[in-house]
Amino acid sequence: MFLENSIRGTKKRGWIEVIAGSMFSGKTEELIRRLKRAKIANQKVEIFKPEIDKRYSDEQVISHDDNTILSTPVSASGNILLLTSDVEVVGIDEAQFFDNNLAVVCNELANSGVRVIVAGLDMDFRGKPFGPIPALLATAEYVTKVHAICMRCGNLAQFSFRKDISEKTVLLGEKDVYEPLCRSCYFEIRKIDKSTGR
Repeated sequence: MFLENSIRGTKKRGWIEVIAGSMFSGKTEELIRRLKRAKIANQKVEIFKPEIDKRYSDEQVISHDDNTILSTPVSASGNILLLTSDVEVVGIDEAQFFDNNLAVVCNELANSGVRVIVAGLDMDFRGKPFGPIPALLATAEYVTKVHAICMRCGNLAQFSFRKDISEKTVLLGEKDVYEPLCRSCYFEIRKIDKSTGR
């Protein structure tokens, strides 16, 4: 019976896709591209972002190259479940800013037949795993690692170096606060920073 239902397309299959990388690596751009393709295919799509992220817009997800898609800001990951009835695709941007329950929420959606596409920073400015992203990477069917270009040497960048002296883990900012760096340049600068007390 299961095989018969699958062949007929009546069995909904969900999964999780994670797009991870540093600042300025194109995570949001790739998220928007996938969601717009789903909309073109007439799939029912809902997009969410953390309520605290108001850098560009209160309700739009906006990439650094000005691609946009309408979203719903939410204060906690559990709210996503309340707003996704009868949805085929769920997009979540800036996932690192959500609580650690996000992985549970995404798995619940995927288990119910929803395609879940999540974009977020995999490391914080210290180079440590960021928020719920590690748990999502562990349970996702598909993982896309995107890279920026190192601002110092031009190699592939995977670190988000913070130019500001703040030690807060969550500090919203753009090029005025962060720059993408490769491994070599990142650790060279961090070594210099340690000698100056930063």
